[in-house]
Amino acid sequence: MGKTAAILLARLIFAGLFAMAAIFKFAGMAETAAYIAAAGFPLPLLLAWLAAIFEVALVLAFLTGAFFSEAALLAGVYVIFLAFAFHGPSRWEGNQAEFGFFVDHFTFLAGLLYAAVHGPGKTLAVNTGRIWRNRSER
Repeated sequence: MGKTAAILLARLIFAGLFAMAAIFKFAGMAETAAYIAAAGFPLPLLLAWLAAIFEVALVLAFLTGAFFSEAALLAGVYVIFLAFAFHGPSRWEGNQAEFGFFVDHFTFLAGLLYAAVHGPGKTLAVNTGRIWRNRSER
């Protein structure tokens, strides 16, 4: 029971973090686009909308367990992209907090990789699209 509770809590944490990110984007799409533009990316409004929609898809995957491993891997790639794009080495000089934000993304990546390998658990999970399965589930 403890393992099941821990897995469900982890899924809720992942979903909650991406839900908050999506909500902030939808609530301030122009501000998100300006932040993206300031980082030097083209088509910032389009990228802001795509990021928000992607984050909603991640929330659904984490909550339902559908395509969970794939979602966790894609989320890991996304998180590391965000680390380099918005908190990378060019922003560290004179701002030690940016280095901390950068490193935090790797902690998040570690959790996502662990989740991708171990899957959504057996409780409250749609068992669709798992890349890796435990031997007992084959």
